[in-house]
Amino acid sequence: MKIEQPNILFLLSDQHRPDWLAFNRKLPLRTPHLQELAGRGMRFPRAFCPSPLCAPSRACLASGKSYERCGVRNNNFDYPLEQPTYYQSLRDAGYEVVGVGKFDLHKNTSIPSSEYTWNLDGSRLLQEWGFTGGIDNEGKMDGSKAYLAAGTPKGPYLAFLERRGLAAQYVEEHESLKGTLNAYTTALPDDAYCDNWISENGLRFLNGFSSDRPWHLVVNFAGPHGPFDVTKSMHERWREVSFPLPHDNDHPDRRGLLRVRQNYAAMIENIDRQVGRFLEAVRGRGETHRTIVVYSSDHGEMLGDHGRWGKSIWYSASVGIPLIVSGPGIGIGVSQTLVSLHDLAATFIDYAGSAPLPGMDAHSLRPLFEGRTGLHRDCVHAGLENWRMIFDGRFKLVLETDTAPRLFDLDADPWEDINVASVYPEVLGRLHSLSAQP
Repeated sequence: MKIEQPNILFLLSDQHRPDWLAFNRKLPLRTPHLQELAGRGMRFPRAFCPSPLCAPSRACLASGKSYERCGVRNNNFDYPLEQPTYYQSLRDAGYEVVGVGKFDLHKNTSIPSSEYTWNLDGSRLLQEWGFTGGIDNEGKMDGSKAYLAAGTPKGPYLAFLERRGLAAQYVEEHESLKGTLNAYTTALPDDAYCDNWISENGLRFLNGFSSDRPWHLVVNFAGPHGPFDVTKSMHERWREVSFPLPHDNDHPDRRGLLRVRQNYAAMIENIDRQVGRFLEAVRGRGETHRTIVVYSSDHGEMLGDHGRWGKSIWYSASVGIPLIVSGPGIGIGVSQTLVSLHDLAATFIDYAGSAPLPGMDAHSLRPLFEGRTGLHRDCVHAGLENWRMIFDGRFKLVLETDTAPRLFDLDADPWEDINVASVYPEVLGRLHSLSAQP
């Protein structure tokens, strides 16, 4: 079934690693709504981001460009306003284009915290990026830093907490964090927890959309990005659940490592619960048949593997992402083809019937969705500052400044422990020849 200019609901989490879904039977995860979405659509276990850091990854997504060409090298850069976005393209094609949550398109962390601002209504730069409405809010730590530096909220989420009398306590929790095992139970009630508040904003916009105009809603969840904070009710559901501990990690606080994993799972379950609310809202509008729904993340999370936390590295836990897509005309099943997050920009433009953005490196996934091809990319590229990665579905080449090239055979070595560059010199040469391609 094909729909002209379908609605597009894009649910984008922050720092959700690709293997932390209930499809992974080795982990006791609970994601029933994402499983429901996958059951009526396509899941891509080999999806990657162009750069495993918030600002560049989201710039690649907005522009449909590779890391090399997106104009955002790291979190010290804002999105170049002269560079077109797919949001603008959809707006020009007649869509209502709305976003809520943590956009991270004006990230510039090089400026003083006192100068951070999102506007108290979250409206800063929305029109320039291509939105017809929305609420761009602070991330977890940057909102707290701005509040401390300015002595007042600088964005809509801290302003909301201030009205509830919760802002000072929220900021104090962040200020008390020490070390890397930042997993704790927040004093916030469930309805003031950031992802739940973001969902309320998104649902309000969704329920207000006109039925005679196509809409695109992107919901930018703040989780499961660290610190790994959960509410009391979220904690209770996971406090007795056991998890495998991180790979290649000798940290002495084994209980702390488990606590991080419990909280990370709780944050994912809570996001899944919000996904269910959005799916139900679309059903309630009678628009499931004409709405494409996408779940993904901007990058992954090392979660202690190899002794590392966060992202910014070439390991698959960092550079990989979940990707699930369902909607009219989209096939059902699991695709092992290689795809990149910024391909969604080309895909959304394709469905909107708009012209491609200038200089776009992304490729539309629509032919894959509709079964017109089983192939998409021969390899995926990712990078950040001093390293680049090329992955062909089995072998991963890592090129890093002042370091000899490294090659990993992920079929034999999924944890990426063993450098096999000397074993497969012809593979190293082949992938190296592709390193300059987007």
